[in-house]
Amino acid sequence: MTAPTPKQMHLAAHFPGVNNTTVWADPRSRSQIDFSSFEHLARTAERGRFDFFFLAEGLRLREHNGRIHDLDVVGRPESLTVLSALAAVTDRLGLAATVNTTFNEPYELARRLATLDHLSDGRAAWNVVTSSDAFTGENFRRGGYLDRAGPPQAVGSARTAGTPYTRAAEFVATARELWDTWTPDGTPRPFRHQGQHFTIEGEFTVPRSPQGHPVVIQAGDSPEGREFAASAADVIFTRHGTLEAGRTFYTDVKARLAKYGRQPDDLKIMPGVTFVLGDSDAEAQESAAEIRRRQVSPQNAILALEQVWGRDLSSYDPDGPLPEIDPDPDSGLVQGRVRNGDPLAVAARWRALSEAKGLSIRQTVIEATGRQSFIGSPETVASELIEFVSTDAADGFILVPHLTPGGLDDFVDRVVPLLQERGAFRSEYAGSTLRSHLGLADPVGKD
Repeated sequence: MTAPTPKQMHLAAHFPGVNNTTVWADPRSRSQIDFSSFEHLARTAERGRFDFFFLAEGLRLREHNGRIHDLDVVGRPESLTVLSALAAVTDRLGLAATVNTTFNEPYELARRLATLDHLSDGRAAWNVVTSSDAFTGENFRRGGYLDRAGPPQAVGSARTAGTPYTRAAEFVATARELWDTWTPDGTPRPFRHQGQHFTIEGEFTVPRSPQGHPVVIQAGDSPEGREFAASAADVIFTRHGTLEAGRTFYTDVKARLAKYGRQPDDLKIMPGVTFVLGDSDAEAQESAAEIRRRQVSPQNAILALEQVWGRDLSSYDPDGPLPEIDPDPDSGLVQGRVRNGDPLAVAARWRALSEAKGLSIRQTVIEATGRQSFIGSPETVASELIEFVSTDAADGFILVPHLTPGGLDDFVDRVVPLLQERGAFRSEYAGSTLRSHLGLADPVGKD
């Protein structure tokens, strides 16, 4: 009997650098801001027939104890500008930019995204993110911000209402209204939108773009984020890297689509994952352990600890035990970085891990914050990727290499051919637009 064809997976490449994934000190690591680095990774992704290239972006340099955080990128260019340049040196690869809805406006951003879609012949995507901190808001004239809990907040005299997600939902809906104002035959029509966050009217200056609407990506795992993705997104970028967690998340999010009149294939679930390859599984595991040691230096171990504890722990020995004092849940030591979860609960888990295995501060941070999802020979990694997709733990993956810009090279050269041989990934692009790569229908234009 002929073996069934595996479910087709989607692949994207994330340009690293705004997190602790990157091994900055590796001699193969190159510039995080030179265009040549962006071009190298994008060309590699296109050579591998990836769906899209993905840029993260922050609106303010993060601070730690009043200083710029050691793991941030000073001088990172603006995403849409970089992608516009990449449109000229790639042909089929989708181009995804992270752009914040809290500190932008629909008309201006809709124009920029539609322009990128025209320049790239239908390959633009928008990763919708929000901000909920006054620290980032200080960079903007409005000064206000939207708290996740919902009540109005202010910096100085500015006041805003709602939550980041209510503004994001209206923002995306408004952008789509603007993209739809041009008829398929090229006739512009006036628009008028009046809502909680935006009251605008006029005429949109950019004709309908090749995809109709750029692809919308949403990054968020909270219940509100999942609901927003189910209602409005084409792709959801998650962090569920284990098989069990992936299946649970996949089932939950897909089940939310029906209430919005959508089908399961209308939203692609793509977790961000890392990988380490070796000639054997044992060699890959050894390399992965060394990469983690290099990602978490003694200094960075203390920084990671301080992010959880919210206290100055510079006097502690990275090779010594965890602090006996409790975290400060209301600390302002770290600015511009999200403290994931309840600090007291996270500290309790770290202490339990440290005591159970006899780990030092640095060893605990290495184990507790590990993000390497797929480790092994090319054959092992290819098989595990196929298992995730075929058992509905994901529709594909956004790969985050640990080196810039050559960290994707081995994956494209050694894993992608195996996926293609097993019928799990395309050998050639079937269409020219990002929507065609993702198997998404074009939005219906209004006559």
